[in-house]
Amino acid sequence: MAEQYCVALTEMGIKDVCVVSRSEKSSKVCCDKYGYQPHYGGYEKCLLELGKFDLVIVATPVHELKPAAMQAVECGNKNILVEKPASLYSSELFEWAEQSDDRNARIRIAYNRLVYPNLWKLKALVQSEGGITSCRYTFTEMVHTINFNNNQTDVYERWGIANSLHVISMTHDLIGLPKEMQPYRFGKLDWHSSGGRFVGAGVTEENIPFSYHADWSSAGRWGIEIMTPQNAYFLIPLEQLYRCKKGTFDWEQVETASAFPDVKQGIAEEVTIMLEPELERTIPLVAIKKAAEYTELAEEILGYASLKNICH
Repeated sequence: MAEQYCVALTEMGIKDVCVVSRSEKSSKVCCDKYGYQPHYGGYEKCLLELGKFDLVIVATPVHELKPAAMQAVECGNKNILVEKPASLYSSELFEWAEQSDDRNARIRIAYNRLVYPNLWKLKALVQSEGGITSCRYTFTEMVHTINFNNNQTDVYERWGIANSLHVISMTHDLIGLPKEMQPYRFGKLDWHSSGGRFVGAGVTEENIPFSYHADWSSAGRWGIEIMTPQNAYFLIPLEQLYRCKKGTFDWEQVETASAFPDVKQGIAEEVTIMLEPELERTIPLVAIKKAAEYTELAEEILGYASLKNICH
């Protein structure tokens, strides 16, 4: 993700960038490629030396996301974008939200899929069609592609937060958080003890019925399907939008445009909103409390409540 931010900043024409890394080699390789300023030795050392910035982007390994963000605040930084999920534990995020104050620092969690152009196009379409009548989504993971040497054990034990939360949050940004939900979990994987197959259904606070399905022991992909009184829509893949008109069986792509088509979707949009805070009136980013709510939802869906005191 650090490299994705470098790509976005380059495409946006932002040149005054410092890249902080623990490794001299990795920081130099990155900065030589993009023409940025390398600093190595870790955020604890470098942030103290570097001072304040217009924007600090935290894209460390998961366990260092919150500590690095708090270090940035202690060094006087006021505008901080922290990679999702910020923490694997909702309790930690709720505690952080209570302690955080936008008057001291504006901290947002980087759920880049929530600023996808197709998502905001879909929001406008469903509003014009009378709202969402129902929803279903899937978050089956391609577990054979996971590198189990990259992270600490609890990242994999809580993989639904580390990864699947992308699609869960995107869906519930559209339909709202559940007021009632019945989750079911079946089986387990060697590295994911809470389950390997997940199905459930519920009703959101906006009275929208929904269901979900994921089978990590089989095949499949992420996807979201939305129904309105006039049309059905799906985001499969999540970056694209398709529509099936009522009374037909044909799916047509709904075109959307990005200001930065060569950048991973959502990254440049997030950076733009962080640098232009008034844009949050139209497209809000995810504050710490909202991130805690998404993480708490994933804990319920994936069955992590029993793991809270084991892995933390």
